[in-house]
Amino acid sequence: MLRIFTSTEGCRYPLTQKEFSMKERINLGKTQPQLYQAVINLDKLASQAIASSGIAEGFSHLIRLRASQINQCAFCVRLHTRDALASGESSDRISVLPAWRETGYFTEKERAALALVEAITLVADGQVPDSVYEQAAATLSREEIAAIEWLSIVINTWNRIAIASRYPVAA
Repeated sequence: MLRIFTSTEGCRYPLTQKEFSMKERINLGKTQPQLYQAVINLDKLASQAIASSGIAEGFSHLIRLRASQINQCAFCVRLHTRDALASGESSDRISVLPAWRETGYFTEKERAALALVEAITLVADGQVPDSVYEQAAATLSREEIAAIEWLSIVINTWNRIAIASRYPVAA
């Protein structure tokens, strides 16, 4: 069976089920530990920026989760769902996250943050539209915008590391 993935699903070329096997690949963290450590350090700095900007830890996991959903990174989706729950996020907010625009579960600030993380994650599709940035600037502080942008950059980096390395996700 052939399936064509759209850009919003994270892949731009046709894959068959056989081609998308879960064969082991080079683990980037073990092969280049100094580069992996640099991403860990960047993640810590982005997490500190999120905390100092006043964004709740639970919502920061929803930001990571939303990017991971778009990128179809199963490892990170599972990880950040668990982290969001452990940080006090409700299962309802987690469940409706892919359809956040259609719900009343998110504040105006959270909606601006989610739109921003989606635009950064899908940067190849029209970059970050002025309308998304203008909404963020009208709702969020400069510190919050910068923290959200850095966190978006970091989670997209982690998604690519996990996907390229085919981090295992088993039941």
